[in-house]
Amino acid sequence: MFFWFKYHFNLLLISIFIILISCKLQEPLKTHGIIYLENRSNKLIVDTSNKNDVIKTMGQPHIKDASDGDHWIYVERILSKGKYHKLGRHVLKESNVLVLDFNKYGILNNKKFLTKNDMQKIKFSEKKTENKLSQKSFVEKFLQSIKTKMYGNRK
Repeated sequence: MFFWFKYHFNLLLISIFIILISCKLQEPLKTHGIIYLENRSNKLIVDTSNKNDVIKTMGQPHIKDASDGDHWIYVERILSKGKYHKLGRHVLKESNVLVLDFNKYGILNNKKFLTKNDMQKIKFSEKKTENKLSQKSFVEKFLQSIKTKMYGNRK
């Protein structure tokens, strides 16, 4: 009887250990956009592929140029759980963008594949757009200032 219990107890410990190890090896991912964007973009051939080929390979674009629809943008973003020093917060693993330009006949002219490292090199404008429609009235500004003064004195 003791031999039987000892044998099963060892099997139980080994199986629990294997389950815990396999759970640690699996990395939970949160994906947004098109998965495997780089592999799919390699299937597109400049000056040969047309808009229908792109839709068949990639699906509908995330962003289309509003004026003529000749610039399409596809996005892929993958987040993973951080290690112990990140306390489980999500960490950006991959961030890829594919920009496709078409000519007036719908043939692919140019494709740019941008990775996470390329995004850091992009310069954004520092200008701010003022929206005249959503400006606050005098009463809203007055009440906002009273609210900030009232809550600013709390400690």
